[in-house]
Amino acid sequence: MAYALGVALFALAILVSVSLHEAGHMATAKAFGMKVTRYFVGFGPTLWSFRRGETEYGVKAIPLGGFVKIVGMTPQDDDVDPADEPRAMWRFPLWKRTVVMSAGSATHFVLAFVALWLTAMFIGLPNPALANAESLPAYVRVTDCVIVPNEARECQPGDPAGPAKQAGLRDGDKIIAFNGVAIGRYEDLVREIRNARPGPNTLVYERDGVAHELRLDLPAVQRPPLDDPTGPVREVPALGVAAGLPPGVPTMVTYGPIDAIGASVDYTGEMAVATVEALQRFPAKIPRLWAALTGEERDLDTPISVVGASRLGGEAVANDAWELFVSLFITLNFFVGVFNLLPLLPLDGGHIAIAWFERIRSWLYARLGRPDPGRVDYFKLMPLTYAIIVVFGGFTLLTVAADIVNPVTLFGR
Repeated sequence: MAYALGVALFALAILVSVSLHEAGHMATAKAFGMKVTRYFVGFGPTLWSFRRGETEYGVKAIPLGGFVKIVGMTPQDDDVDPADEPRAMWRFPLWKRTVVMSAGSATHFVLAFVALWLTAMFIGLPNPALANAESLPAYVRVTDCVIVPNEARECQPGDPAGPAKQAGLRDGDKIIAFNGVAIGRYEDLVREIRNARPGPNTLVYERDGVAHELRLDLPAVQRPPLDDPTGPVREVPALGVAAGLPPGVPTMVTYGPIDAIGASVDYTGEMAVATVEALQRFPAKIPRLWAALTGEERDLDTPISVVGASRLGGEAVANDAWELFVSLFITLNFFVGVFNLLPLLPLDGGHIAIAWFERIRSWLYARLGRPDPGRVDYFKLMPLTYAIIVVFGGFTLLTVAADIVNPVTLFGR
């Protein structure tokens, strides 16, 4: 019951988010005097609608998004009443059209930031010290298992138990030597482990000011070189720890209302970098997504659809992990906001790119003393637009299928 409630809640959160995206377009367009004729939540047959002024508002049967109709989004729109020509969107100044087209993504960013600000106050954000933990003394966080394949995921049934945990290491212990080599920083520990061999190894750790020596049997895992994360993987030992903080220093920190703003800004910057890196890795993830669909273990680092996100939301609620639920909502909104600004049609970023291309081209032609070439003909771009739709549609179907057949799970099957 809790799982189903979580799925429904997250699906509703997605629908509200997308609806507010379209509302952002509508509100800015109306503010500038553009004519908005329709605003609907959902697609397909109309269930209910009403008209207020010149705009029809309503709900459609398929709750998979929404849309807003702004008169004259392109010069090629053939349904513009002659009386509405002065209010057609394409006639407005470039900066106003840019604001309107970017308002959807801006709405996602605002939603993500507000949720992040609330999280910073009531749930907490990762301690900033963790960002530089590898350069600090080698305090560790003990993991339950080691991941044998070179995959960024959580522990799953069948993964070998973490040797550090089995040997009795605890969060906050400080490693001071490994195989007789003094360890000053966590990054030194990682380097020495990578230079060792799987099997028997020794380490010395410090707890409460007292040094203890351990002899551990380290399993082999597959990892790329430290200086080349995309390089060929090789067999190296694993201890089953991550960079940690000294005892008594929390991994999560809460803030007051004012300090939470700065912490949220910093965390947003980290999310921006992570989102760009995730987009760059998209092509490499497709084969792993297909492999998951054909029966192989699902990699947690593969993309998920709204179906997969909703299922994770259900898991979060079922396991009383509301911080995960909120984190998913924040991440999804931030990702959609960035993705929608890519300079590709039919995304908003594609319309923005064309508008700025027109302006730059007109400026160059004027400098060269040549006549203004006018507006871009969207009809000539339709083959490319359809190709992009097919690619995005195919990718969406692939992720949805994988999320149904072999979903990502964070709390076990």
